[in-house]
Amino acid sequence: MSNKQVRTRFAPSPTGYMHVGNLRTALYAYLIAKGGGGKFLLRIEDTDQGRQVEGAVEIIYQTLRETGLIWDEGPDIGGPVGPYVQSERMGIYKEHALALVEKGAAYYCFCAKDEGAQSSNTPVRYDGRCSRLSAEEISSRLNSADGWVIRQKTPQDGHTTFSDAVYGEITVENAELEDQILIKSDGMPTYNFANVIDDHLMGITHVVRGNEYLSSSPKYNLLYEAFGWDVPEYIHCAPVMKNASEKLSKRHGDASYQDLLEKGYLTEAVLNYVALLGWSPGGEREIYSLAELAQVFSVSGLSKSPAIFDTLKLNHINAQWIRSLSEEQFHALALPWLRKTLKRKDIDARLLAELLHPRCEVLSDLPEKVDFFDVLPDYDTELYVHKKMKTTRESSLEMLRKLRPALEALSAWTQESLHSALFGLIEKMDVKNGVVLWPLRTALSGKGVTPGGGLELALLLGKTDTLSRIDDGISRLQSELGN
Repeated sequence: MSNKQVRTRFAPSPTGYMHVGNLRTALYAYLIAKGGGGKFLLRIEDTDQGRQVEGAVEIIYQTLRETGLIWDEGPDIGGPVGPYVQSERMGIYKEHALALVEKGAAYYCFCAKDEGAQSSNTPVRYDGRCSRLSAEEISSRLNSADGWVIRQKTPQDGHTTFSDAVYGEITVENAELEDQILIKSDGMPTYNFANVIDDHLMGITHVVRGNEYLSSSPKYNLLYEAFGWDVPEYIHCAPVMKNASEKLSKRHGDASYQDLLEKGYLTEAVLNYVALLGWSPGGEREIYSLAELAQVFSVSGLSKSPAIFDTLKLNHINAQWIRSLSEEQFHALALPWLRKTLKRKDIDARLLAELLHPRCEVLSDLPEKVDFFDVLPDYDTELYVHKKMKTTRESSLEMLRKLRPALEALSAWTQESLHSALFGLIEKMDVKNGVVLWPLRTALSGKGVTPGGGLELALLLGKTDTLSRIDDGISRLQSELGN
């Protein structure tokens, strides 16, 4: 298989939003293909018609396009081994299932759903009784109105060994394997059967999937063996967990790619973080673009241990991607979030975005960082006390009383005039900057953390609002101190 062109596939079921684990599978398959100079295929696995969600296929397309995981062959662009939608390949599965029946590697089963179940075993599995029917009995039943399925006939003795790039060699006793259904009573193939047929016919060389499919791999191998086909390289990935005991799950409302975007994460950061969920590039570096990931990705860096979805780590990576944006790029991304909160139109959004840029981890942080511009919150005067700045309530009251006339006297309200007034007062009083600037920032914001210091806040708020908030601060401190 080493001489073959690398061909990988992402084969999602159209059942809703793109879960983080699905995105990781797509990413790893893409990186293996691109790192090996090969092709990345998209296949839609829609044989389970009951679970389909309207619009889900478009979500798959949109997600892959936004993240840059562009497929070389797929339903919308075609390719040499289409169709790339399983429901359009029904005759192919039936043909191959019948070929297995001819070979004696599969058989017709006429049992009702629970008939032939071995209840003494855990989990419950079928006892293979229809595999022992005579040719006459099979012919008779096929000609009657009875429903039937086609089951794989697994050997009852010996063992099956398969190799996985992450977990190594795994051997399973054949007696433990159930005769799985290949073609259902409605004529649709099962997921496991359609997967094997499609992967072979599409020339897939590397199969990336979750480790929940490890237990099915021996049955896949027996199918490959029955057809006389080469087995692709398996890369089974450990699950992504929300904590030590629970997997991330669409069913339980855990974060999808779309959810993360709506929470203010950047696409590049999400993809970067997802790549590191269960994979290590080695070394200290952790920020990678998609192109850089394609250069350094290796399955040898995949871990057997589950990966915990760590929001703090995601925030850290997202913050670094935000820092890498130009001021123009950040302003464009920040503006919709600022507009969710800021009602007043006189705030210089460009200057505000410039101040927020180095202080933002996630775009959804922005509204709470700027809410005080519209309405000054009801704050505790304890905010004026800052040991590092060497400020107290008494010193803050004194500074605000001195600041007010100095600022009111300004005829021009610019960064230069404000800087001159504030630092002129600092120099005149021979105090550290914080002794003057901390009380000003507190009075203007009512918060301990703000985008920018007192000078920048005064510039953004304007003269009237600045003086009004200084008056409010003086009033609060006077009331507290009684003077």
